Amino acid sequence: MTDIVNLEAVRQAVAQPETQGGGDGRQPLRAAVAKAAELARAAEERARDKQHAKHKKTARERLDLLFDTGTFEEIGRFQGGDINAGKAGAAVITGFGKVYGRKVAVYAQDFSVKGGTLGTAEGEKICHLMDLAISLGVPIVAIVDSGGARIQEGVAALTQYGRIFRKTCEASGFVPQISLILGPCAGGAVYCPALTDLIIMTRENSDMFVTGPDVVKAATGETISMADLGGGEVHNRKSGVAHYLGADESDAIDYARTVLAYLPSNCGEQPPTYAYAATRSERETARRLTTIVPDNDRQPYDMLDVIRCIVDYGEFVQVHELFAASAIVGFACVEGRPVGVIANQPNVNAGILDVDSSEKIARFVRLCDAFNLPVITLVDTPGYKPGAEQEHAGIIRRGAKVIYAYANAQVPLVTVVLRKAFGGAYIVMGSKAIGADMNFAWPSSQIAVLGAAGAVNIIHRHDLAKAKASGKDVEALRKRYIDEYEETTVNANLSLELGQIDAMIDPEQTREAITESLATLAGKRRTRTVDKHHGNQPL
Repeated sequence: MTDIVNLEAVRQAVAQPETQGGGDGRQPLRAAVAKAAELARAAEERARDKQHAKHKKTARERLDLLFDTGTFEEIGRFQGGDINAGKAGAAVITGFGKVYGRKVAVYAQDFSVKGGTLGTAEGEKICHLMDLAISLGVPIVAIVDSGGARIQEGVAALTQYGRIFRKTCEASGFVPQISLILGPCAGGAVYCPALTDLIIMTRENSDMFVTGPDVVKAATGETISMADLGGGEVHNRKSGVAHYLGADESDAIDYARTVLAYLPSNCGEQPPTYAYAATRSERETARRLTTIVPDNDRQPYDMLDVIRCIVDYGEFVQVHELFAASAIVGFACVEGRPVGVIANQPNVNAGILDVDSSEKIARFVRLCDAFNLPVITLVDTPGYKPGAEQEHAGIIRRGAKVIYAYANAQVPLVTVVLRKAFGGAYIVMGSKAIGADMNFAWPSSQIAVLGAAGAVNIIHRHDLAKAKASGKDVEALRKRYIDEYEETTVNANLSLELGQIDAMIDPEQTREAITESLATLAGKRRTRTVDKHHGNQPL
């Protein structure tokens, strides 16, 4: 890490003899620099004592993990402090560094200084950094570890949160924004990370809540711990607020670095590309796809096995891994080019769409579209989850978010139907009708309004009722109707004839078909609808 004050350089400068003509005029400068250096050293020692006792790293140790070695350049080191009075500065560190050789802006709250609380000085530093990041077009990483607004500053502190909210909204969709929650984040402060693209938390010491346990108890009488109220497990598994649960701070920071490797610096650039060399095992990996999906359409399988057979080197970085597990979203590369992958997970509730998985998919499609990542959609879903619980939870409104995301996406969209694609779920999961560019289907695919059994029970209900009344073998009759329906309606032939599927492909051709499609669509241009401010997305 490069600080404004390099302690060793200061010691050497102070130790050097006066040069001719230098006189004593340099002594006050040397003394001031030495004092600043000593103040910085003492502040970091205090930070280590306080943070390590809580099994937490200091803000500067976290920056060492985030950035490539020796690339961090701090700005405003002593802003908000008083060197003569021995005050080191504000409770936030701001600056720029490099992640895999590309510039990234960061602000890291320092809990060892006034509990990391935010006041006027901290707000000014953060907003200045964000202005610079926007003007430079570089990602912004926020490392959060704060007691919230500084009570002593009253509305002045709250005003700074308002300014940060607005800057975050200004940067949204222009530069990637990632929030690392490595300590407390409470009250209005939670909306800073909530407005960013990704939130990363840890199993220990990472908490987010609008009202803390004490307020909850006073208001409702409920006794609850910080972890149970808003810990990393809660927000990754239940609320969906967070997108990754790190085993510890190092793991969380490494995930942030990994995600940044797939994203461009801003929306005006393409994602970085990487060298890819085909291996001898690639053909064998492609053949594996023929054995992963069972012939029995009711038998589950792990969609992750399919994804790893399609993407480069089998490397897939999941987002929202622990939330709404019936859907899978994440980053990968195809022929060295980053893509977003969205898929149903038959291993969890048959890959059904519900309120949570709908929002998970919609949010990720929007993220990919904002930052020029093509979207690969792998479909195997029986439809939307039925029931009063889902209807009351807003499946109509929240399911519509998937439609809005796909219909407005302007990056290349490639969809492959592996097995089931029924009803509204077929439409919203990257169908050609909703805007996908290239659509393929496996021979095992079933595309229809309803599955065969459900459709037969509706279409032939009178025939089945008559058979039952006359004492005929109803199940045998139902099976015959199901077989006929599957042969004439459920398979993908009708979709091929209507042009909704571009080609029927063997499973082992999947990667090849996706690669060729992405090459064809590489020059796809964005278009804008004029004369409107923006759409009214279902929220």
